[in-house]
Amino acid sequence: MTKLWQTTNTKLHPLVEKYTVGNDYILDQRLIPFDIEASVAHAKALKKAGILNPEELQKLLQALKDLLDLYNEGQFILKQSDEDCHTAIENFLVERLGQLGKKIHTGRSRNDQVLVATRLYTRKKIKQISQEVIKLEKVFLQMAKKYEFLPMPGYTHTRRAMPSSIGHWAASYLEELINNHMLLESAYKLNDQNPLGAAAGFGINLNIDRNYTSKLLKFKRTQVNSLYAVNSRGLTESYILSVLTQIMMTLGRLSNEMIWFSTPEFNFFSLPLEFTTGSSIMPQKRNPDVFEIVRSNVNVIVGLQTQTKDICKNLISGYNRDTQLTKEPLIKGMGITRRSLEVLSLVMKKIKPNEKVLMNSFTPELFATHEAIKYVKQGMPFRDAYQKVKENLDKLVITDPVAAIKEVKSLGGPGNLNLKNYKIDKNL
Repeated sequence: MTKLWQTTNTKLHPLVEKYTVGNDYILDQRLIPFDIEASVAHAKALKKAGILNPEELQKLLQALKDLLDLYNEGQFILKQSDEDCHTAIENFLVERLGQLGKKIHTGRSRNDQVLVATRLYTRKKIKQISQEVIKLEKVFLQMAKKYEFLPMPGYTHTRRAMPSSIGHWAASYLEELINNHMLLESAYKLNDQNPLGAAAGFGINLNIDRNYTSKLLKFKRTQVNSLYAVNSRGLTESYILSVLTQIMMTLGRLSNEMIWFSTPEFNFFSLPLEFTTGSSIMPQKRNPDVFEIVRSNVNVIVGLQTQTKDICKNLISGYNRDTQLTKEPLIKGMGITRRSLEVLSLVMKKIKPNEKVLMNSFTPELFATHEAIKYVKQGMPFRDAYQKVKENLDKLVITDPVAAIKEVKSLGGPGNLNLKNYKIDKNL
């Protein structure tokens, strides 16, 4: 297999080749259709610049279409000797079109090739993650509406503190996901810029219209400085992973709460059996493995983010092979986040609150602060009201938790959802 950099008198040592290529050719299998898409745009830009004539362009476009068909049929598989998808695609074009195939690399480097292919791939994956965030938002919105007044203790210091509700709890996750989606939008915008034409980082002395390729590839903007385009590899990935970390932190807390709130000791929620696993030794066990895996995957994403930042920090300007190693954490991180959102949307939609347990959990002392505020409204200083209620806690009585929750909400207390104020996000 001919390498793009290889000359007749050079031959790379097999061990060095295996080590430097690593698993990049396996990861690049995902990037093939995006590299083809970018190659189509680049070929059209070469024609616009006068490098290709109309007939040559059509031959290249047809060959790239044929290659995409082979890929979709599972007949174009990268090997270690290919190094990456860019080499494999160019070799295919040379084999199919001869000298014409060698023209496709005019005015570009594998540096801007991998950048643009990764950006196109990432754009698609962020949109998929966006769809999953929105699905989970809708689950929590429905839960907030359905259980707006179903009592649930609010906790501070992991101890019962004040009256709350399932609706209040669900709406807190809804709002958090909405904010997470705002962060995801910022990651999408950062990624949505065209590096093609930066070549090896210092541009190229050809009249290639970079804004034209941006339009063809539907990028929002073109990266202006060619050196920064190359330097941004790894930095963009790092920011995207930091946003994915924020999303996973939300999912991790949710998972941890569901693990605890579904224990027999709490029993606030029941998990459908199809979402639990059994024990190989204890016949009675049903385990919340799905929540445990999500909770653990938060740490995996944090590790991937740290890995990417550490790879990229303190590198000299221009391309460094180090950044090859940022591809895997990005791909892996986006996959874990999307699947975690997907599975939690499925599970949370079927979760059932145990109403009897929740009603019984609403002990009178939860309303102590509420009672103190009643005295404040009668003119008593809060500290005196606080002391008065504290001395008479044993006299507090709550006969109807639901009515009590509605009363507290009407006064601007817990719940106070105003669910109409929550606007579900639109996909990116």
